[in-house]
Amino acid sequence: MTAYLTRTIRQAGIALVVAVSFAALSATPSLAFSAEAQQMCTGDAFKLCSDEIPNIPKITACMMKKRASLSTGCRAVMDRDLAQKSSKVAEQ
Repeated sequence: MTAYLTRTIRQAGIALVVAVSFAALSATPSLAFSAEAQQMCTGDAFKLCSDEIPNIPKITACMMKKRASLSTGCRAVMDRDLAQKSSKVAEQ
């Protein structure tokens, strides 16, 4: 029972760190991601970049570096969000 509780608390803590990391990315002007990207990419962050948690810049760099390994949904929303960000920068 204790091992189960410890594992559950650890998983909840990791999920919270990933959620906060993506929320912080959304607030970062240099690389903002939508709530949809946060939802679609949390599993990829755990799977591909868990060693980088909770370092937000490293998670971001890892996700970009491993773009080819991202799930289809995550890649699609990240590409869309990055394209929107690029067009906003170009307009300024």
